Amino acid sequence: MGGPRTRVVGAELPQAERDGKEKMPEVRLSPRERLVLTAIIDAYITTGEPVASQSLARVFADRDGLSSATLRNVMSTLGELGLLEQPHTSSGRIPTAAGFRFYVEQLTQAGRLTVLTRGSGAGGEAGMMSEATRDQIEESFSGVASSHEYLERTSHVLALLSSGLGVALAGSTAGQVLEHIHFSRLGVGRVLAVVVTQAGAVQDRVLTLDREIAHVELETAARYLNENFRGWPIERIRTEVARRAEVERETYQQLMASVEELCRKGALAQEDTAQVIFVDGIANLITVERDRERLRQMLGALEAKERLIELLNAYVDGRQQEVRVVVGLDKASPAMQDLVLIGAPARLGGTSLGTVAVIAPTRIQYQEMIQAVSYIARLSERILESPAD
Repeated sequence: MGGPRTRVVGAELPQAERDGKEKMPEVRLSPRERLVLTAIIDAYITTGEPVASQSLARVFADRDGLSSATLRNVMSTLGELGLLEQPHTSSGRIPTAAGFRFYVEQLTQAGRLTVLTRGSGAGGEAGMMSEATRDQIEESFSGVASSHEYLERTSHVLALLSSGLGVALAGSTAGQVLEHIHFSRLGVGRVLAVVVTQAGAVQDRVLTLDREIAHVELETAARYLNENFRGWPIERIRTEVARRAEVERETYQQLMASVEELCRKGALAQEDTAQVIFVDGIANLITVERDRERLRQMLGALEAKERLIELLNAYVDGRQQEVRVVVGLDKASPAMQDLVLIGAPARLGGTSLGTVAVIAPTRIQYQEMIQAVSYIARLSERILESPAD
Protein backbone atom coordinates (compact mmCIF):
# COMPACT_ATOMS: atom_id res chain seq x y z
CA MET A 1 0.00 0.00 0.00
CA GLY A 2 1.34 3.46 -0.86
CA GLY A 3 2.16 6.06 1.72
CA PRO A 4 0.58 9.42 2.34
CA ARG A 5 -0.24 11.65 -0.60
CA THR A 6 -0.31 15.43 -0.38
CA ARG A 7 -3.58 17.27 -0.76
CA VAL A 8 -3.68 21.07 -0.91
CA VAL A 9 -6.89 22.77 0.19
CA GLY A 10 -8.17 26.18 1.14
CA ALA A 11 -9.67 26.82 4.54
CA GLU A 12 -13.28 26.41 3.48
CA LEU A 13 -15.85 25.51 6.09
CA PRO A 14 -15.36 21.87 7.18
CA GLN A 15 -18.96 20.83 6.50
CA ALA A 16 -18.73 22.06 2.93
CA GLU A 17 -15.86 19.67 2.36
CA ARG A 18 -17.75 16.75 3.89
CA ASP A 19 -20.70 17.49 1.63
CA GLY A 20 -18.48 17.43 -1.43
CA LYS A 21 -18.98 21.15 -2.01
CA GLU A 22 -15.39 22.25 -1.62
CA LYS A 23 -14.52 24.25 -4.73
CA MET A 24 -11.17 25.79 -5.50
CA PRO A 25 -11.15 28.03 -8.56
CA GLU A 26 -9.12 26.44 -11.32
CA VAL A 27 -6.24 28.65 -12.38
CA ARG A 28 -4.52 28.02 -15.70
CA LEU A 29 -1.13 29.62 -16.12
CA SER A 30 1.26 29.65 -19.02
CA PRO A 31 4.71 28.11 -18.47
CA ARG A 32 6.15 31.63 -18.21
CA GLU A 33 3.59 32.68 -15.61
CA ARG A 34 4.23 29.53 -13.55
CA LEU A 35 7.98 30.16 -13.74
CA VAL A 36 7.63 33.75 -12.54
CA LEU A 37 5.16 32.88 -9.76
CA THR A 38 7.46 30.13 -8.47
CA ALA A 39 10.46 32.46 -8.53
CA ILE A 40 8.55 35.15 -6.62
CA ILE A 41 7.36 32.73 -3.95
CA ASP A 42 10.81 31.14 -3.57
CA ALA A 43 12.30 34.63 -3.11
CA TYR A 44 9.58 35.69 -0.67
CA ILE A 45 10.02 32.54 1.44
CA THR A 46 13.74 33.27 1.63
CA THR A 47 13.64 37.01 2.35
CA GLY A 48 10.17 37.81 3.67
CA GLU A 49 10.25 41.00 1.58
CA PRO A 50 8.05 42.02 -1.38
CA VAL A 51 9.65 40.98 -4.66
CA ALA A 52 10.25 43.68 -7.27
CA SER A 53 10.53 43.18 -11.03
CA GLN A 54 14.11 44.51 -10.99
CA SER A 55 15.29 41.77 -8.61
CA LEU A 56 13.49 39.15 -10.72
CA ALA A 57 15.13 40.52 -13.86
CA ARG A 58 18.52 39.75 -12.33
CA VAL A 59 17.37 36.16 -11.65
CA PHE A 60 16.20 35.78 -15.25
CA ALA A 61 19.05 37.76 -16.81
CA ASP A 62 20.05 34.83 -19.04
CA ARG A 63 16.49 34.10 -20.23
CA ASP A 64 15.26 35.74 -23.45
CA GLY A 65 12.06 37.72 -23.29
CA LEU A 66 12.03 38.22 -19.53
CA SER A 67 13.04 41.84 -19.16
CA SER A 68 11.83 44.02 -16.30
CA ALA A 69 8.97 45.28 -18.46
CA THR A 70 7.92 41.74 -19.40
CA LEU A 71 8.13 40.65 -15.80
CA ARG A 72 5.98 43.58 -14.68
CA ASN A 73 3.33 42.54 -17.19
CA VAL A 74 3.42 38.93 -15.98
CA MET A 75 3.26 40.07 -12.35
CA SER A 76 0.29 42.27 -13.17
CA THR A 77 -1.51 39.29 -14.71
CA LEU A 78 -0.75 37.14 -11.67
CA GLY A 79 -2.14 39.92 -9.49
CA GLU A 80 -5.37 40.04 -11.51
CA LEU A 81 -5.70 36.28 -11.03
CA GLY A 82 -5.50 36.76 -7.26
CA LEU A 83 -2.14 34.97 -6.91
CA LEU A 84 -0.07 38.05 -6.01
CA GLU A 85 -0.78 41.25 -4.14
CA GLN A 86 1.01 44.54 -3.70
CA PRO A 87 1.19 45.70 -0.05
CA HIS A 88 1.96 49.29 -1.10
CA THR A 89 1.71 51.14 -4.41
CA SER A 90 5.45 51.48 -4.84
CA SER A 91 6.41 48.08 -3.41
CA GLY A 92 6.98 44.74 -5.05
CA ARG A 93 4.59 41.78 -4.95
CA ILE A 94 3.94 39.12 -2.33
CA PRO A 95 2.01 35.85 -2.81
CA THR A 96 -1.58 35.50 -1.61
CA ALA A 97 -2.98 32.37 0.04
CA ALA A 98 -4.22 31.31 -3.42
CA GLY A 99 -0.71 31.85 -4.78
CA PHE A 100 0.80 29.65 -2.10
CA ARG A 101 -1.81 26.93 -2.77
CA PHE A 102 -0.96 26.96 -6.47
CA TYR A 103 2.75 26.82 -5.57
CA VAL A 104 2.38 23.71 -3.39
CA GLU A 105 0.21 22.01 -6.02
CA GLN A 106 2.96 22.62 -8.56
CA LEU A 107 5.56 21.15 -6.21
CA THR A 108 3.66 17.88 -5.96
CA GLN A 109 2.44 17.65 -9.54
CA ALA A 110 5.73 18.59 -11.17
CA GLY A 111 7.69 16.08 -9.13
CA ARG A 112 9.74 18.64 -7.20
CA LEU A 113 8.32 17.11 -4.05
CA THR A 114 8.08 13.36 -3.59
CA VAL A 115 6.00 12.55 -0.54
CA LEU A 116 7.48 9.76 1.53
CA THR A 117 5.96 6.36 0.97
CA ARG A 118 5.33 3.77 3.67
CA GLY A 119 8.42 1.84 2.61
CA SER A 120 10.76 4.84 2.64
CA GLY A 121 10.59 5.78 6.31
CA ALA A 122 13.25 4.02 8.34
CA GLY A 123 16.32 4.22 6.20
CA GLY A 124 14.68 4.55 2.77
CA GLU A 125 14.76 7.50 0.41
CA ALA A 126 13.56 10.64 2.14
CA GLY A 127 12.71 12.67 -0.95
CA MET A 128 13.39 16.38 -0.40
CA MET A 129 13.97 16.01 3.34
CA SER A 130 17.61 16.47 4.22
CA GLU A 131 19.59 13.72 5.88
CA ALA A 132 20.35 16.09 8.76
CA THR A 133 16.62 16.63 9.38
CA ARG A 134 15.93 12.90 9.27
CA ASP A 135 18.76 12.23 11.72
CA GLN A 136 17.45 14.96 14.02
CA ILE A 137 13.99 13.38 14.00
CA GLU A 138 15.34 9.89 14.68
CA GLU A 139 17.48 11.12 17.57
CA SER A 140 14.61 13.14 19.05
CA PHE A 141 12.31 10.12 19.21
CA SER A 142 14.88 7.80 20.73
CA GLY A 143 13.49 6.08 23.82
CA VAL A 144 9.84 6.92 23.13
CA ALA A 145 7.73 3.94 24.25
CA SER A 146 4.10 5.11 24.48
CA SER A 147 1.62 7.03 22.37
CA HIS A 148 1.53 9.80 24.99
CA GLU A 149 5.31 10.24 24.77
CA TYR A 150 5.19 10.06 20.98
CA LEU A 151 2.57 12.82 20.67
CA GLU A 152 4.22 15.04 23.28
CA ARG A 153 7.62 14.66 21.59
CA THR A 154 6.07 15.30 18.17
CA SER A 155 4.77 18.75 19.09
CA HIS A 156 8.23 19.73 20.35
CA VAL A 157 10.14 18.36 17.35
CA LEU A 158 7.84 19.93 14.77
CA ALA A 159 8.07 23.29 16.54
CA LEU A 160 11.87 23.09 16.32
CA LEU A 161 11.90 22.05 12.67
CA SER A 162 9.33 24.56 11.45
CA SER A 163 10.07 27.56 13.68
CA GLY A 164 6.31 27.57 13.98
CA LEU A 165 3.75 25.78 16.09
CA GLY A 166 4.09 22.01 16.56
CA VAL A 167 0.75 20.35 17.32
CA ALA A 168 -0.15 16.75 18.15
CA LEU A 169 -3.76 15.73 18.81
CA ALA A 170 -4.52 12.42 20.48
CA GLY A 171 -7.17 10.33 18.76
CA SER A 172 -10.55 9.70 20.33
CA THR A 173 -10.51 7.08 23.07
CA ALA A 174 -13.53 5.39 21.49
CA GLY A 175 -12.66 1.94 20.17
CA GLN A 176 -9.47 1.51 22.18
CA VAL A 177 -8.45 -2.08 22.77
CA LEU A 178 -7.27 -3.57 26.06
CA GLU A 179 -3.69 -4.81 26.29
CA HIS A 180 -3.27 -5.11 30.06
CA ILE A 181 -4.86 -3.98 33.34
CA HIS A 182 -3.33 -3.81 36.79
CA PHE A 183 -4.81 -2.97 40.21
CA SER A 184 -2.95 -1.62 43.26
CA ARG A 185 -4.47 -1.08 46.70
CA LEU A 186 -3.88 2.49 47.89
CA GLY A 187 -5.71 2.37 51.21
CA VAL A 188 -9.09 1.66 52.73
CA GLY A 189 -11.65 1.60 49.94
CA ARG A 190 -9.24 3.09 47.36
CA VAL A 191 -7.67 1.25 44.41
CA LEU A 192 -5.44 2.44 41.56
CA ALA A 193 -6.39 0.96 38.17
CA VAL A 194 -3.76 1.17 35.39
CA VAL A 195 -5.05 0.32 31.91
CA VAL A 196 -2.70 -0.12 28.94
CA THR A 197 -4.26 -0.12 25.47
CA GLN A 198 -2.86 -1.84 22.40
CA ALA A 199 -2.23 1.62 20.91
CA GLY A 200 0.26 2.23 23.74
CA ALA A 201 -1.88 4.64 25.77
CA VAL A 202 -1.60 4.36 29.54
CA GLN A 203 -4.66 5.40 31.54
CA ASP A 204 -4.72 5.43 35.32
CA ARG A 205 -7.48 6.36 37.69
CA VAL A 206 -8.20 6.08 41.41
CA LEU A 207 -11.35 4.10 42.26
CA THR A 208 -13.35 4.65 45.42
CA LEU A 209 -15.07 1.37 46.27
CA ASP A 210 -18.18 0.60 48.29
CA ARG A 211 -16.51 -2.38 49.92
CA GLU A 212 -13.00 -3.46 50.79
CA ILE A 213 -11.18 -5.70 48.28
CA ALA A 214 -8.08 -7.50 49.50
CA HIS A 215 -4.79 -7.46 47.57
CA VAL A 216 -5.12 -11.11 46.53
CA GLU A 217 -8.62 -10.42 45.18
CA LEU A 218 -7.29 -7.51 43.11
CA GLU A 219 -4.62 -9.74 41.59
CA THR A 220 -7.21 -12.40 40.78
CA ALA A 221 -9.56 -9.83 39.21
CA ALA A 222 -6.75 -8.39 37.06
CA ARG A 223 -5.69 -11.87 35.94
CA TYR A 224 -9.31 -12.72 35.00
CA LEU A 225 -9.68 -9.54 32.91
CA ASN A 226 -6.30 -9.94 31.20
CA GLU A 227 -6.82 -13.63 30.35
CA ASN A 228 -10.39 -13.20 29.12
CA PHE A 229 -10.46 -9.76 27.55
CA ARG A 230 -7.03 -8.90 26.15
CA GLY A 231 -7.64 -7.62 22.61
CA TRP A 232 -11.26 -6.62 23.32
CA PRO A 233 -12.56 -3.06 22.75
CA ILE A 234 -12.81 -1.50 26.20
CA GLU A 235 -16.42 -0.41 25.83
CA ARG A 236 -17.44 -4.01 25.06
CA ILE A 237 -15.65 -5.39 28.12
CA ARG A 238 -17.84 -3.51 30.58
CA THR A 239 -21.00 -4.88 28.95
CA GLU A 240 -19.64 -8.43 28.84
CA VAL A 241 -18.49 -8.32 32.47
CA ALA A 242 -21.99 -7.30 33.55
CA ARG A 243 -23.47 -10.19 31.51
CA ARG A 244 -21.02 -12.76 32.88
CA ALA A 245 -21.55 -11.55 36.44
CA GLU A 246 -25.19 -12.63 36.16
CA VAL A 247 -24.41 -15.98 34.51
CA GLU A 248 -21.33 -17.01 36.51
CA ARG A 249 -22.04 -15.43 39.89
CA GLU A 250 -22.94 -18.71 41.57
CA THR A 251 -19.83 -20.49 40.29
CA TYR A 252 -17.37 -17.64 40.88
CA GLN A 253 -19.22 -15.63 43.45
CA GLN A 254 -16.31 -13.83 45.10
CA LEU A 255 -14.34 -13.26 41.88
CA MET A 256 -17.25 -11.92 39.86
CA ALA A 257 -18.37 -9.67 42.70
CA SER A 258 -14.89 -8.10 42.79
CA VAL A 259 -14.58 -7.77 39.00
CA GLU A 260 -18.03 -6.23 38.73
CA GLU A 261 -17.34 -3.76 41.55
CA LEU A 262 -14.06 -2.62 39.97
CA CYS A 263 -15.61 -2.16 36.52
CA ARG A 264 -18.71 -0.46 37.91
CA LYS A 265 -16.51 2.05 39.71
CA GLY A 266 -14.73 3.00 36.50
CA ALA A 267 -11.73 0.70 36.06
CA LEU A 268 -12.56 0.39 32.35
CA ALA A 269 -14.45 3.64 31.90
CA GLN A 270 -13.77 5.52 28.71
CA GLU A 271 -11.64 8.60 29.12
CA ASP A 272 -13.25 12.02 28.96
CA THR A 273 -14.44 12.67 25.41
CA ALA A 274 -12.31 15.84 25.31
CA GLN A 275 -9.28 15.08 23.15
CA VAL A 276 -5.79 15.69 24.48
CA ILE A 277 -3.71 18.15 22.47
CA PHE A 278 0.00 18.98 22.77
CA VAL A 279 1.15 22.39 21.53
CA ASP A 280 4.69 23.74 21.40
CA GLY A 281 6.32 26.76 19.73
CA ILE A 282 4.04 29.70 20.50
CA ALA A 283 7.18 31.76 21.14
CA ASN A 284 8.30 31.11 17.54
CA LEU A 285 5.37 33.08 16.18
CA ILE A 286 6.07 36.04 18.44
CA THR A 287 9.43 36.58 16.74
CA VAL A 288 7.87 36.46 13.26
CA GLU A 289 4.77 38.63 13.63
CA ARG A 290 5.65 42.30 14.16
CA ASP A 291 2.12 43.72 14.12
CA ARG A 292 1.36 43.69 17.84
CA GLU A 293 -2.42 43.85 17.52
CA ARG A 294 -2.57 41.07 14.93
CA LEU A 295 -0.12 39.06 17.02
CA ARG A 296 -2.41 39.43 20.04
CA GLN A 297 -5.41 38.24 18.02
CA MET A 298 -3.48 35.36 16.46
CA LEU A 299 -2.15 34.12 19.80
CA GLY A 300 -5.62 34.36 21.28
CA ALA A 301 -6.96 32.13 18.49
CA LEU A 302 -4.13 29.62 18.81
CA GLU A 303 -4.35 29.43 22.60
CA ALA A 304 -8.00 28.38 22.34
CA LYS A 305 -7.31 24.64 22.36
CA GLU A 306 -10.87 23.84 21.29
CA ARG A 307 -10.29 25.88 18.11
CA LEU A 308 -7.13 23.93 17.30
CA ILE A 309 -8.85 20.59 17.94
CA GLU A 310 -11.72 21.62 15.66
CA LEU A 311 -9.25 22.71 12.99
CA LEU A 312 -7.31 19.44 12.99
CA ASN A 313 -10.43 17.27 13.10
CA ALA A 314 -11.91 19.22 10.19
CA TYR A 315 -9.00 19.01 7.78
CA VAL A 316 -7.00 15.87 8.63
CA ASP A 317 -8.94 12.65 8.18
CA GLY A 318 -7.51 9.82 10.30
CA ARG A 319 -9.02 7.27 7.90
CA GLN A 320 -6.97 8.58 4.98
CA GLN A 321 -3.24 8.49 4.29
CA GLU A 322 -2.94 12.07 3.16
CA VAL A 323 -0.70 14.93 4.14
CA ARG A 324 -3.03 17.92 4.14
CA VAL A 325 -1.79 21.41 3.35
CA VAL A 326 -4.31 24.11 4.27
CA VAL A 327 -3.13 27.57 3.24
CA GLY A 328 -4.89 30.52 4.83
CA LEU A 329 -6.73 29.70 8.05
CA ASP A 330 -8.93 32.79 8.07
CA LYS A 331 -12.12 30.69 8.16
CA ALA A 332 -11.02 29.48 11.59
CA SER A 333 -10.07 33.00 12.64
CA PRO A 334 -9.35 36.18 10.63
CA ALA A 335 -6.13 36.57 12.63
CA MET A 336 -4.88 33.27 11.15
CA GLN A 337 -5.16 34.31 7.51
CA ASP A 338 -1.37 34.26 6.99
CA LEU A 339 -0.87 30.83 8.54
CA VAL A 340 -0.63 27.41 6.91
CA LEU A 341 -1.50 24.03 8.41
CA ILE A 342 0.44 20.94 7.32
CA GLY A 343 -0.96 17.83 8.99
CA ALA A 344 -1.14 14.06 8.69
CA PRO A 345 -2.77 11.20 10.60
CA ALA A 346 -0.62 8.97 12.83
CA ARG A 347 -1.66 5.34 13.15
CA LEU A 348 -0.63 2.11 14.81
CA GLY A 349 -1.92 -0.84 12.82
CA GLY A 350 -5.62 -0.23 12.36
CA THR A 351 -5.86 2.20 15.27
CA SER A 352 -5.74 5.97 14.98
CA LEU A 353 -3.25 7.54 17.38
CA GLY A 354 -4.20 11.05 16.39
CA THR A 355 -2.96 13.90 14.20
CA VAL A 356 0.47 15.52 13.90
CA ALA A 357 0.74 18.96 12.37
CA VAL A 358 2.61 22.21 11.90
CA ILE A 359 0.91 25.60 11.99
CA ALA A 360 3.28 28.25 10.71
CA PRO A 361 3.50 31.43 8.63
CA THR A 362 2.87 30.84 4.93
CA ARG A 363 6.57 31.57 4.31
CA ILE A 364 7.39 28.08 5.60
CA GLN A 365 9.79 25.83 3.68
CA TYR A 366 7.05 23.63 2.19
CA GLN A 367 9.17 20.85 0.73
CA GLU A 368 11.07 20.16 3.92
CA MET A 369 8.07 20.48 6.25
CA ILE A 370 5.67 18.32 4.23
CA GLN A 371 8.31 15.61 4.26
CA ALA A 372 8.98 16.03 7.99
CA VAL A 373 5.28 15.81 8.91
CA SER A 374 4.87 12.74 6.70
CA TYR A 375 7.94 11.07 8.17
CA ILE A 376 6.95 11.68 11.79
CA ALA A 377 3.36 10.56 11.16
CA ARG A 378 4.60 7.18 9.93
CA LEU A 379 7.29 6.92 12.56
CA SER A 380 4.63 5.95 15.11
CA GLU A 381 4.16 2.53 13.49
CA ARG A 382 7.84 1.69 13.88
CA ILE A 383 8.64 3.04 17.34
CA LEU A 384 5.39 1.88 18.97
CA GLU A 385 5.00 -1.44 17.18
CA SER A 386 4.69 -4.31 19.64
CA PRO A 387 7.64 -6.71 19.49
CA ALA A 388 6.93 -10.05 17.94
CA ASP A 389 5.97 -12.81 20.35
